[in-house]
This record gives sequence, C-alpha cells and structure tokens, in this order.
Amino acid sequence: MSIRLKLLLSYAAMLLIPLVIMIITAVLLVVVFRGDLQSIRDQYGSGVGLFENQNVEHTFKEMKRTAEKNPSILADSGYLADIDQELQLNDSRLVVRKENTLVYVSPTLQESDVLQHLPAFKHPGHPEREDAKRYGRELLEVNSFNFYYAGQQPGSVFIVNKVNPLVNFTQKFFPILFITLVIILILTHTLLTYFVSRSIITPLWKLKNAMKRIQSGDLDFQVQITSKDEIGQLSIAFEQMRKQLQESIQTQIQYEENRKELISNISHDIRTPLTAIRGYVDGLGDGIADTADKKQKYIEIISSKAEEMDHLIDELFLYSKLDLKRLPFNFEVVDFASFLADWSDELDFELSKQGVHYKSDIALHQQIQVSIDRDKMRRVFSNIMDNCLKYMNKIEKHIALHARIKGEHVVIDITDNGIGMDAEALPYIFDRFYRADPSRNSNNGGSGLGLAISKQMIEGHGGTIGARSMKGEGTCITINLPLKRHKDGENE
Repeated sequence: MSIRLKLLLSYAAMLLIPLVIMIITAVLLVVVFRGDLQSIRDQYGSGVGLFENQNVEHTFKEMKRTAEKNPSILADSGYLADIDQELQLNDSRLVVRKENTLVYVSPTLQESDVLQHLPAFKHPGHPEREDAKRYGRELLEVNSFNFYYAGQQPGSVFIVNKVNPLVNFTQKFFPILFITLVIILILTHTLLTYFVSRSIITPLWKLKNAMKRIQSGDLDFQVQITSKDEIGQLSIAFEQMRKQLQESIQTQIQYEENRKELISNISHDIRTPLTAIRGYVDGLGDGIADTADKKQKYIEIISSKAEEMDHLIDELFLYSKLDLKRLPFNFEVVDFASFLADWSDELDFELSKQGVHYKSDIALHQQIQVSIDRDKMRRVFSNIMDNCLKYMNKIEKHIALHARIKGEHVVIDITDNGIGMDAEALPYIFDRFYRADPSRNSNNGGSGLGLAISKQMIEGHGGTIGARSMKGEGTCITINLPLKRHKDGENE
C-alpha cells in the first residue's frame, strides 16, 4: 500500500468517525430530552408547536381536548386561573379569548404588548405557533389553538412562553448549524488531506526523480529543500550525498587525469637521459670514440645521465610517498633561530664557492621553538636553493634569507635576483612536473618535482609555502611555520 493511499484512508477515517459520533450524539440528545425522534419530525416537518417543557406540552394538549369535549369550561375564570398557575411554574402564561373579548389574561401579561399582537381566529382545531418576538425586555413565543364555544362563538387559547434567546436561536437554526458544521468538517479534512499529502508526497517524488537521475549518471542538479521537517532533513542528507558523490567522481576523474599526466611526464623525463645514454653507448660500440679521451668523455656523460635518471626516480618515489601520506615525519622541538643560523652558515660557505653573494637576516630571539623534522626541513631549503641557482642569469648573483615572527608563525623569505617568472606561472610552480619552460628542457629545469616536494613537506609541518616574482628581477619564496605552544597557550 502506497503512502498516498495510507494517508487518504487515515484522513477519511478521521473524517467519518467524528461525523458518526456527532450524529449519534445528536440522536441521543433528542431521545433524552424529547423521548423520541417524532418530536423533531413534528417540529421541523408539520409545524406543530412544541414546548421545551413537557408539563407545558401536556397542559396544552389537555386544554385542546377540553375545548373539543366541554368548551364552556374554558369560560370559567377559576379553572383558567388554576391552569395559569401551573403554567407560571414553568415560565408560561395563559390568555383566553372569546370572539374579540379577552376572557382571561395572566396577571403577568396585563401590561404586555403581546396582547396587541395575538393571532386572529382562523378555524377550529387549527394549531399555530408564532416565532419568538421581543416584547419589551422579554423574548416571548405564542402557541395557540382555535375552537367554538356553545352557540358557535369563536374562541382561542394562547399559551405565551418565555424563551431563552440562545435556545431559540439553536432551535431555529439547528439544521443549518449542523449542516454547516458537517461542511466545515469535510472541507477542513479535505484541505488538510490535500496540503499535508502534497507536502509529503511531492518531496518524495522529487527524491525519487533525483535518484533516477543519479542512477543514470546525472549529478549536475540540486535537490530543492522546501521544509525543515523530517522529509526536509532527508532531502538535506540526500543533497549532501549527491554532492559527496559528485565530488568523489570528480576527484576520481582528476586522479585519473593526473595519473595519465604523471605517466606522460615520467616517460618524457626518463626518455631524455635514456636516449642520450643509448646514443653514447652506440657511439662507443660503433667506434666513434676512437681515442682514450673521447671514450672517457662518453663514459662520464653516460654516468651523468644515469645519475640524472637515478635522481629523478628518487624524487618521484619521495613525492609519491608524500602524496600518499606514507612518509613518516620525525618531529622534534628545536630552537629555530639556532637551526636557521647553523643552516645559513653552511649555505654561506657553499654559495661563496659558486660566486654567489649571500646575506641572512634572522630576526628571531632565542628560545623561539618550532616543531620540525630537521632532515625534511633541510631538504625543503636545499630544493629552494637549487631552484634559485638554476634560474640565476645575472653576473652578480645574490640570494638573501630573512626570518621574522608574524603573529603565531615564523615567516622565512628566500629571495634571489634570477630571471624571475611571469605572473601567469606563479600559481603552478608548486605543481608536480611543472616548469616555466614549456619545452621541459632539463638543462635548466630539473625534474619539476623539487618545489612540489617542498610544498608537501611544509604542509606536513602544518605550514604554508608561496611565491612572488617579477620577470627579470627575481623571485621570493615565503614559508610560514606555526610556533610551538605550551599547554597554557604561551609560545615556547
């Protein structure tokens, strides 16, 4: 059974059960207060006047029988006074008229305007009930019947009832009120069924259609969330699932493209030295190197190319382990100012032998501690320096290092006066196998993995690395490393 059908059946039951209960309750009330259903049929069918009080009803019928059998007694003021006293006990009064003369008037009606509006004689036996009207401060209802006195003199008996306005309104408009309530109940349940069913079924249909689109491989859409109820929460979860699935597929596609690019780059970078090695080996085999000096030169070139291939494979292996998070970091808390000073002294000695002017400015006070892996951090600095030297084309070569504290980080700037690079190339220099030279000339481009490895290692330290450059003037590599902190929040 579908959810829609279940909802319809449940709302139908919610409608029918109250209706049946209302009808049964109304019937029971009539039976309790009227004795049977015939009185309702008489009141709304034949028009015979009915009284709320059974005693008044009984007195009215008794006087009607008396008028048929012994009408002369209805001219006896004593008899009429006794009847009037009984009626007054039930909030009713008696008026008797013979021809155009009032034979008896209840004392409480002597000054009432109702006496001026008594209905005229029509024919014997005719019962009549007038709608309740307001006379002064009272709402009165007149019930009457006509008869003939002896000598065919017309007579009329009037019983005047004091009516409760609320009861009168309910009696008068009961059918309309009952039907109105039934209509309101039906309309309310129908509208509720429609809107509630639509608020449940429509989102479920949308989720069903979304699932079909996902099954067909279409993920370029968005699930519309129109509510915050349970179905809305389900829609949110479904939308999150769709996004994660789309991102997973896009990541998988990107990984596949990267894998293809990686294979292509590796093939290109390995083929270059391998081709050179084969060429020189063939030269040795063909006797082109016919002197001892030439043979030694060929062998040195072959050894250099083999070492280049070995270095490329080592770089690739290292990058792969970093990318797969399989290379462990051996962290230790160090005095970073001393660490930089020691490395800077070594660097100054090495660069001076290559004719490079080196300058350092380590603006760090003692006890500035950073958690690092010494070997990997040295590898980062070495890769950056190698990159600086490869792209150095000035007669006077300058490299500078500047370290400072900025907020919660140590900032290291390594600046050179090399050839620099275009602004378009800056976002990509930390990508694997990227070279600003599109020809991928290994003479000045290296493996293309040095800065990519540096980025992976810096991120492994919880830091960031970036670059800024100006064509023809030089490049600056900036490293940010977080300070080591005590448990109480102060810098160590």
